[in-house]
Amino acid sequence: MPKIRVLSDILASQVAAGEVVERPASVVKELVENSIDAGAGEIRVDTDRGGAALIRVSDDGCGMSREDALLSLERHATSKLRTSADLGEIRTLGFRGEAVPSIASVSRFRMVTREAGVDVGTEISVDGGTVRDVRDAGCAPGTVIEAKALFFNMPARKKFMRAESTESAHIEHQVRLHALAAPQVRFRLRRDDREVFDLPPADSAIGRVRQIVGTDLARELITVPETRGNGVSVTGLLLPTVHARKGRRHQFVFLNGRPVEDSVISRALVEGFRGGLADGMQPAAWLWIDLEPSLVDVNVHPAKREVRFRRPLDVRDVILEAVADALRPPAATVANVANVAATAAVVEPAAEVKPLPMSQPVREAAPAVRPWAAVARAVQPLLPVSAPERTVPEEMEETRLENPAPARFRVLALLHQRYILLESADGLVVFDPKAAHERILYEGLLRRHAQGISVQGLLVPVLIELDPRDLDAVLKEREALAEIGIEVAAFGGNTLQISGLPASIPVDQPVVFMRELLDDLLHDGVPGKRFAFERLAKLLARKAAQPVKASLREAGPLLDELFLCELPYCAADGRPTLSEFSLQDLARRFSGGRELR
Repeated sequence: MPKIRVLSDILASQVAAGEVVERPASVVKELVENSIDAGAGEIRVDTDRGGAALIRVSDDGCGMSREDALLSLERHATSKLRTSADLGEIRTLGFRGEAVPSIASVSRFRMVTREAGVDVGTEISVDGGTVRDVRDAGCAPGTVIEAKALFFNMPARKKFMRAESTESAHIEHQVRLHALAAPQVRFRLRRDDREVFDLPPADSAIGRVRQIVGTDLARELITVPETRGNGVSVTGLLLPTVHARKGRRHQFVFLNGRPVEDSVISRALVEGFRGGLADGMQPAAWLWIDLEPSLVDVNVHPAKREVRFRRPLDVRDVILEAVADALRPPAATVANVANVAATAAVVEPAAEVKPLPMSQPVREAAPAVRPWAAVARAVQPLLPVSAPERTVPEEMEETRLENPAPARFRVLALLHQRYILLESADGLVVFDPKAAHERILYEGLLRRHAQGISVQGLLVPVLIELDPRDLDAVLKEREALAEIGIEVAAFGGNTLQISGLPASIPVDQPVVFMRELLDDLLHDGVPGKRFAFERLAKLLARKAAQPVKASLREAGPLLDELFLCELPYCAADGRPTLSEFSLQDLARRFSGGRELR
């Protein structure tokens, strides 16, 4: 068995770096946290080549003496803890004393720092954990730390770094996160000598959000009133449910000024919407939570991303109350809604509106609820289901003959404005128009793929603000999106421009359509296959079919078109378009298994 040895300081720091320095954005996080703790009023971050070549964080904070600067390079050297009791009362962002030596051990490191009121500063150069030079330096008060050639001495770790654009996107996200956490600080980010943003100090956390989200979204923000209870204080902002997304990238939670991720908080946010969100959807939110440091343990994760509450139910209850209050309409509005609902219950609806052609989403007014006798009178005459009069493409002629439509269906009624009930020779058929539209659109995309899908240019291009990491992922897949007829480009900042959509896909609200589509592509897919053509086709067909309403008038033509498909009995995702309940099935259910007479 090998002998047990104590690790050298450099190797110990490199081991610690494996936990603390996951990627260039981790370096930015640790250094920016130190700058905030130092009382900086302005923080500037410069990067080259996604942080692999250079990361520089400059601040105008308190700075350090030569003695403190050298001590900061020692492992577990910190100004923020004195006794074990302090660990339960942490009020600073950093406290472990591992970040600076860990970064210095895996880079060509340089620190320049000066305290206010001191004539000369200190410059220290470190190469892979070894101090090379310590000298006097003329510099402004504050601290500048450079980390060049990240992981130059750890090639195995360097191989795991992503593309420069991806690493840059993570860095931008990290700086924006700290800008939200510390609104009183000016934040500047430059990438490859180009300014990405310059956020001046904001008068409040809410003011910072408005700086970041832009004018359009700022108009929709819902203020979460300050709510206190059980030693917990919560305030923040929400966006309406239309902006809910899969995943939690659009949720920003700050606990005592520290960006955190916590399932208790996310669940409380969802519960606060009281059923207003679809399953699996997460609301867009910015929350600032303050509580006594003794009520939370921030020392449970090397990168300090996760926390552990001592009384999680107290935190949950306050968030629930705050979110519910923010979403609760004024009392007068509630009364008005009740009056309108009561009036609508006794007013007959307008005559049925003729639906739009198949190429567009079908919108119909909901008919009045009728008694059973009225339903019986509403039974429609026989509608023959035959091949449409339009010309059938040659490549589909054989399919049409192999999958002939049933000779006749009798259209009976609408079920909950969602399904169409049909009578067949064998029994009852439940028809799902959404699933049928989805199958038709999906096979249309597959047929057009070989020849090239036609693009419908948008009269007004759609602009969508994305998380920088999501924007990077979408722009990398421009060719895959263009293959299916979606034309995208960078518009500046974190804005994506969509200038064209597939001509065969009916879209009446391009902004909503594309937001939901990108949300599914980015957060509900298998890595590596998220932008595969078949998956894109399925998602496009499903999204385009969502607005479709069941219509008795459209039943015949829709069935005609459905039975021209190669697989008419199921939607793109495999769910059925038609479900039949035979007379024998019904007999067994209603007559205890006796034969139907």
